[in-house]
Amino acid sequence: MLTVFGVNNTLHLVKTRAVVFEQPQQLSVRELTLVPATDADVLVAMRWSGISTGTERMLWTGTMPPFPGLGYPLVPGYEGVGEIVEAGSESGRTVGDLVYIAGSRGFTDARGLFGGQASLVVVPGTKTVGLAPSLGENGALFALAATAHNALCAVAPGVSPRDVPELLPELIVGHGALGRLIARLVVLYGGKRPTVWEINPVRMDGARGYDVIHPDADTRRDYRTICEVSGANGLIDALVARLAPGGEICLAGFYSEPVSFTFPPAFMRQARFRIAAQWKESDLQTIAALANSGALALDGLITHREAVSRAADAYTTAFGDPHCVKMILDWRRPQ
Repeated sequence: MLTVFGVNNTLHLVKTRAVVFEQPQQLSVRELTLVPATDADVLVAMRWSGISTGTERMLWTGTMPPFPGLGYPLVPGYEGVGEIVEAGSESGRTVGDLVYIAGSRGFTDARGLFGGQASLVVVPGTKTVGLAPSLGENGALFALAATAHNALCAVAPGVSPRDVPELLPELIVGHGALGRLIARLVVLYGGKRPTVWEINPVRMDGARGYDVIHPDADTRRDYRTICEVSGANGLIDALVARLAPGGEICLAGFYSEPVSFTFPPAFMRQARFRIAAQWKESDLQTIAALANSGALALDGLITHREAVSRAADAYTTAFGDPHCVKMILDWRRPQ
């Protein structure tokens, strides 16, 4: 029975349960009303959704730089996996499809930024990405993996990273979920076995085809490409000192403070700098193809899971526990 699409020109308003940031650092889980669906939309029942330690952290703390549409209360989230339970006649999708969604069309009584943390969401069918059922909760990593892929594209603009393995990062700074995905992609694309720096002992394990070491244990001073994903401030000078002449530093983290560096050492090495921004649709489609085929492994990255009723605890853990590489909200669990 249709519940979100109109019948005989009658509009149906559907309720959903959502994580709501009422104000910075003030969270609730409450009922909201979905925006009306069109024939191009689908209704997705959420199974799993990831908590972003970048975008969602800034929305949670209130440190997100201003942009049009930013305001509270808001529903965060853009890392969702769910099942299509209703499909509009022009959506191009089928009921029962398992899909990844990067947000939703929103709600009538809260902002959607980006609106994925809800039990039911309305999404344009063209904005969903099909998932192999075997991926399950790991499909929630698609956006993060697309971000990793975009970072590799940044060091080789205009060509596929697979075609220029010699340009891929040799050093990756930070062994969180993003750093691990970048390292896995470098290995997959045939790049030189990368080194990953990590200073937190609890995040040293989990390497697959690459090496994780403390920066103090690294004696190299000839890296051709360094990818910085930790977002830590004050690292640039230390990274410049590790570059080969003409080497490049790609900044793929998000930096809350102004980024600066000492000019003479960078001048002497003729250092190059590049910034990797938000993933593009092409990155997402590439990741979907790699993950659905099994070429890119996404397992071993989700370390923590919580029921939605414990969302406040989940966000605290995701943002503050160094043991938490990736937190997932399980919408199937009642408690």
